[in-house]
Amino acid sequence: MSVRQRAVFWLVLTALAWAGNALIARAAIGILPPIGLSFWRWSLALILLLPFTARGLWQHRRALLASWKQLAVLAALSISSYNTLLYQAAQSTSAINLTLVGTGLPVAAFFWSVLLLRQWPNRAAISGTLLGLAGLLLVLSAGQLGRLLQLEFNRGDLIMVVAVLSWGLYSVLLQRWPIQAPGLVLMAAMLLCGVPLLTPFFLWEQARLGPMPLTWHTAGAVSYTALFASLLAYVAWNHGVKVLGPSTASLFSYLVPVFTALLGVLLLQEQLRWFHLAGGALTFMGLLVATRWKR
Repeated sequence: MSVRQRAVFWLVLTALAWAGNALIARAAIGILPPIGLSFWRWSLALILLLPFTARGLWQHRRALLASWKQLAVLAALSISSYNTLLYQAAQSTSAINLTLVGTGLPVAAFFWSVLLLRQWPNRAAISGTLLGLAGLLLVLSAGQLGRLLQLEFNRGDLIMVVAVLSWGLYSVLLQRWPIQAPGLVLMAAMLLCGVPLLTPFFLWEQARLGPMPLTWHTAGAVSYTALFASLLAYVAWNHGVKVLGPSTASLFSYLVPVFTALLGVLLLQEQLRWFHLAGGALTFMGLLVATRWKR
């Protein structure tokens, strides 16, 4: 398996892990406070990761300390901001709106790439984006594209727009600031920066709403988001961005709602319809064009 093929494989796993994260965000409404879920998710991820990365953090301390400003910015955009904003947006918008706004990630990545890296998307990336967007809209509209005209955007949608811009900027800066450290070590360093940045907001929410309830359901939600949506997904995403670039890697966000629909069928007994299959086929076709059509 080539380096590009491995990057594609890991980005597909990232989309699958984030699809599960989206289902948890919807299921946690009214049960788990958004900032609390984000805080405990990243805190558990840090606790699990430190024993395996402590030596690496010490070995690469000079490179990490030399890039502490860049690390702080990357951690603020990703660890502290993106998922916290996503969980907050889920409190006041519908699932279809949340997913639809979230698909603006490729556009955000293109915008920041042009602005900061002076990189214009090539024909492959543009073609893949259009195919992926067509497949996604087919899934979101349930095969009736006229439904998209009836959507109304509210406060949660605006919060999700900020989240998408934050993640797009993080992806571009990750390529602009190549920090010389292995993936897991870089992840641990970002957690060491991001969790303290998130702590004041967590304490404010806890003082306002009270502590997060400790049950088997909340423990399972935090454990899944820490292991799969955090550690696995972020390391895989960082690797994919370095190999394929932020614009191409961001196209894999189109797989999230496709996987969400499939997981809904498997876990929630939702019905699999023709537009799920057709939309998923268009999305995979778009990814194939973007990642393999080099000329």
